[in-house]
Amino acid sequence: MSAHTLLAEAGCHIQHGCAFPAPGLNSFDFKPIFSVGSFDFTKPMLLAIICMLLVVGFFWAAFRKPKLVPGKLQLVGEIGYTFVARSIAREVIGKKGDKYVPFLTSIFFFVWLMNIMSIIPVAQFPATSRFAFPVGLAALVFITYMYLTFKNNGFRGGIKNLVWIDGLPWPLVPLIVVLEFFSNVILRPFTLAVRLWANMFAGHMLIVMFSVASWYLLTPSLFTAVSGASFIIALLMTTLEVLIQFLQAYIFTLLASIYIQGALEEGH
Repeated sequence: MSAHTLLAEAGCHIQHGCAFPAPGLNSFDFKPIFSVGSFDFTKPMLLAIICMLLVVGFFWAAFRKPKLVPGKLQLVGEIGYTFVARSIAREVIGKKGDKYVPFLTSIFFFVWLMNIMSIIPVAQFPATSRFAFPVGLAALVFITYMYLTFKNNGFRGGIKNLVWIDGLPWPLVPLIVVLEFFSNVILRPFTLAVRLWANMFAGHMLIVMFSVASWYLLTPSLFTAVSGASFIIALLMTTLEVLIQFLQAYIFTLLASIYIQGALEEGH
């Protein structure tokens, strides 16, 4: 639910004597727009699908007929691809990371676009603020991490990679094995999902809060100044959110590359 929708539903100002319509979890609750059989499509789902189509469509169009002297679309695509390749994949994984650049590029731009939807008119909602989407992306990264861990190290080597550290005093081995298992197998996917979700959730909530407050306090009196201050804060929060949206996509992709790099290493 966007700030615009909340403003329309509020229907009152402070001088009317009604309570402030504080946004809450209802700001993230959407009714189905349409259904296909028994499957309901909500606004966040449609935004995620649109973002997926934009990423696939853009890179397909950019590299469908690559030229030695790139056109504008190919040039933009190469800049985006090179950014992920040099700033993330090769910095973290090294030369082995080249084969994973398409995967990491897809993740980066998909997450970034879903975040950006928060400030796009009409959309006005970051799909990543719905926990299911970060969970799905984190699960994809975690499955890739586990697959590469056991593919490159075998079953025994994969287990060693996940829980074993060489050179430990034997009395500490049981404790460290449990901690390493908890850290690598349980905490990694959980924190990966929560970090993205929490930042997008909090950012959207703050923008909605100050946007609704600027409308609620807008009266031909002293509260007009307060309303203006609230509106300015909403604009500043939106500007800050643009940076956070990029950083969260970057951090998510960076962590994914760190997990891949760890999976390609031999056990400790």
